[in-house]
Amino acid sequence: MDPVEVQNFFAPIDMEWHKEARRRFASPFLGTRHGHIPVDPMMLSHAAVVSGRTIREFYENPELGAHCVASVQELYDLLPVTHWYFSLVWLSELGMETQYMDLMPPVPKAPVILDPSQADELHVPGPEDLLKGWTINQLFRANDYVEKNIPYMFTPLAIASDLTGSAAQLCGLENFIMWTITEPDVAHKLVRTYMETAANGAEVIANRYGSAAITTGSVLGNNDIFSDDMVRDFSAKYLNEFVLKCFEKGAGPQVFYHLCGNHCTDFKVLKEHMIWSPMTIVHVGYKDREVFPADLLIKEFGDLATCMGTVDTKLMVSGTPKRIYEQARDQLIRGRDCPSGFILGTACEVPALTPPNNIMALNKAAQDFGTYGTW
Repeated sequence: MDPVEVQNFFAPIDMEWHKEARRRFASPFLGTRHGHIPVDPMMLSHAAVVSGRTIREFYENPELGAHCVASVQELYDLLPVTHWYFSLVWLSELGMETQYMDLMPPVPKAPVILDPSQADELHVPGPEDLLKGWTINQLFRANDYVEKNIPYMFTPLAIASDLTGSAAQLCGLENFIMWTITEPDVAHKLVRTYMETAANGAEVIANRYGSAAITTGSVLGNNDIFSDDMVRDFSAKYLNEFVLKCFEKGAGPQVFYHLCGNHCTDFKVLKEHMIWSPMTIVHVGYKDREVFPADLLIKEFGDLATCMGTVDTKLMVSGTPKRIYEQARDQLIRGRDCPSGFILGTACEVPALTPPNNIMALNKAAQDFGTYGTW
C-alpha cells in the first residue's frame, strides 16, 4: 500500500476522543489527575491484525503500521500518540541483513561476526552514513507519514530498545553470552559499537523533527542470563552513556526505560546507573517468574519517574479477560498512589494474536480501580 492508499484505508480519528485521551495521558506527568490511569499495552503488530492486515505487512509497510497503531489506540481507548518501530534498528548499517517473517517481527539472516577477531572490523557509522542507510529510511517513512496525515498523534522516537541484546545479534546470542565470559573485551566492543551507532541515530531523528523521545532498556541484560555485576557492566553502564549522549545530541528529555524479563535483583543496579529526567517512565517486566510487583516498583522508582505497572504478557494471549482484569486490579491498587504518576501496561509488547477482550479488560480495570478521586 502506498501512503495515499493507507490514508484512505482508515476512518478519521475522533478528535473528541483524542482530546480526552491526551488529557488523560498527561495526568501522570503533570499531576492533573484527569479521568483514569492511562493504559499502554505496548502496541505493535497486534494493531495490524485487528485492522485486518498481517504481521508481515506491519513491518514491511511503516506507513501502514503507524496508522494501524493510531487507529487501534482509539479503538481500545489507549494513548493519544502513535509509533512504529522494531527491535533490529541500526543493525543493517553495521552489516547485518534483515529477513521479514510472516508471523513474527523481522529476524537477522545471519550474524556478521563469527569470530572474536572480526569485532575490530566494526566501525561506528556517523549521522551522515546513517542518513544513507536502510533503518533511517524506514523510520522516516513512518514519521513523515504521521507528521503529514495525523500530526496530532506524532511523537518521533529515538529507538534503541535493547543495547545489549541488539549488540548480541551481531554475533549471535549464544556467542555473545559466551564471549562476555571468555572474550569480555570483544563483547564490550560490540555493545559500545551498537550504543554509539544508536546515539548517532538519535541525533539524525532529533535533527529532522526537532525532538525525539528516547526509548531504550535492558532486555537481554536480566537476571535469567546475567548476575547483577554482569548486568551492570554489559547493560546499565551503557544505558547511562547512551541516554547522556542522546541528550547531548538533541534527543529527550522524554525517556522510556523498558526493563523486560526477570530483574529480580538487578533492578537496583540499573536504578543506580539510569539517567532520570523530569519526563521519565520506568517499566520492569518480571521478578523471578511473576510480574514485577507495582508496590515494589513505586518504592524503588516512584520518586524518580512515572512508573508503568505490569500485567503478564503470556496472560494476555492465553488468559481469560477475568484473570487479566484481576491481575490489572491488583497492580493498580499497589501502584496507583505513585508520587510521580502511574501507567498500566503489559510486561512486553502485547502479542499480535491477543484476543481484543483481553485488552479491553485492562481498560475496564483502569476505570474501576484507577479513576482519580475514587480511592
